[in-house]
Amino acid sequence: MKNELKMNKEKIKIIPLGGLEQIGMNITAFEYEDSIIVVDCGLAFPDEDMLGIDLVIPDTTYLKDNIDKVKGFVITHGHEDHIGAIPYVLSEINVPIYATKLTIGIIEGKLKEHNLMKTVKRKVVKYGQSINLGCFRVEFIRTNHSIVDAAALAIFSPAGIIVHTGDFKIDYTPVFGDAIDLTRFGELGKKGVLALMCDSTNVMREGFTMSEKTVGKTFDHIFAENTKRRIIIATFASNVDRVQQIINTAYKYGRKVIIEGRSMVNVINTASELGYINIPENTLIDIEYMKNYPDEQIVLITTGSQGESMAALSRMAASIHRKVTISSDDTVILSSTPIPGNEKSVSRVINELTRKGANVIFQDTHVSGHACQEEIKLIYSLVKPMYSIPVHGEYRHLKKQGELAVTMGVSPDNVIILSSGDVLEIGEESAAIVDHVQAGGVLVDGLGVGDVGNIVLRDRQNLAENGILIVVMTLEKYSNQLLAGPDIVTRGFVYVREAENLIEEAKQVVTEEVMDCIDKRISDWGKIKMVVKESLSDYLWKKMKRNPMILPIIMEVE
Repeated sequence: MKNELKMNKEKIKIIPLGGLEQIGMNITAFEYEDSIIVVDCGLAFPDEDMLGIDLVIPDTTYLKDNIDKVKGFVITHGHEDHIGAIPYVLSEINVPIYATKLTIGIIEGKLKEHNLMKTVKRKVVKYGQSINLGCFRVEFIRTNHSIVDAAALAIFSPAGIIVHTGDFKIDYTPVFGDAIDLTRFGELGKKGVLALMCDSTNVMREGFTMSEKTVGKTFDHIFAENTKRRIIIATFASNVDRVQQIINTAYKYGRKVIIEGRSMVNVINTASELGYINIPENTLIDIEYMKNYPDEQIVLITTGSQGESMAALSRMAASIHRKVTISSDDTVILSSTPIPGNEKSVSRVINELTRKGANVIFQDTHVSGHACQEEIKLIYSLVKPMYSIPVHGEYRHLKKQGELAVTMGVSPDNVIILSSGDVLEIGEESAAIVDHVQAGGVLVDGLGVGDVGNIVLRDRQNLAENGILIVVMTLEKYSNQLLAGPDIVTRGFVYVREAENLIEEAKQVVTEEVMDCIDKRISDWGKIKMVVKESLSDYLWKKMKRNPMILPIIMEVE
């Protein structure tokens, strides 16, 4: 009898805990028997309706519940949507972190802020190197992105090889380092790849993403045309290559460079220490010394290209920056495209800058760090995966990449579009969603993590939209006689001086209800408060068609 090759019947679980309904908060768990590895651990920025919230981090309850299995975090690159949640998550799930040199450098900056440097193990991994984590072996593959040291991952598991591209583009002429290692993708494709998890951000765009070096040429033209003006350039803090090109052009034109914005200073310091950015001597100056140089010798590189209200550029536009005042002698360059949802904020900043007389340039000053359709197709043609699992995007992006995968030879039945929390069990014989675990966002407000939930947010929205009305009264202990009040204080509801009649009538409504409770010998304050709330709410709705938050306060006197 001849030996027949048996198909591999092993299965692995892939559990995305974030990053599949939005561009942000990327985190995916891979599980096989007693081993879990986690790829990335990012944050998302709050929506407009998340009042007072600073950050949104992924819900890692599943990892906490299976802490004994978690072998480590493997990080693809140093952007906030891939590393931002690390200090919050690792304070509860303390396992080692594996990443490339610059990525570890940026993560260490975060760990220092959170006093976690001594407790968290970190390991720098080189391209082509593999690490063994439980039942998994993970190899780092060189890619290009808008931050240096980005990596794709080849995850070797008992069920087969899974290739995770991370965020990537194909740049044959990168500013720093070498081009993407397409050869390795091809070698993995020849071995046989079970699934490809590919970046979907730019899947709607046809063609190729331009090389980062094209932006350098644009800067050169702008500098040549603005020799008599101060130049202010806003870009992403983490785009080290972009900052390098600005510094190169500034040096060529004999200008001094100032870096402004805390996150920008942190990243550039880390990149400089690790040798990822080359700054000519005497080019960089502190903002304190800006007044010693004429405007035409200054270039300011700043944060705030997304219109963030507290970032340096927004403060300049609003005339609340301590050191920089925008004038008609300034040329301001926005070297980024608005992230979906930020368009209004960016437009507002452009309008404010233009009103102050600045020359604002935002065309052709940015190239994306993400692959367009032709680059995604190239990866599929090299990797030849059995399954396509699109990642990093909104649902429409994932769907579009699925369609693209089919044109590249993936069976339509083998395109799997997941939601955060889905448990995908996948092997050579089959793939199916077998369970759903707790996933979603945990809100960070100041130092509080997770203490603001939906109910608190709903109250904040109600306060923002309708205001608050506080009813204060004093009752005598035991007899429950009304000794003082009710007094009504409002904030954000009506201007009291112009609504005296309304407030008087409202007091009357409360008085009648409280007296009614006393007559009925109701001594439970909770019941009295509820009656006051309901009656006042009904009255205000009839009168004003508004629903303010009503807060009854009862004081007791013996």
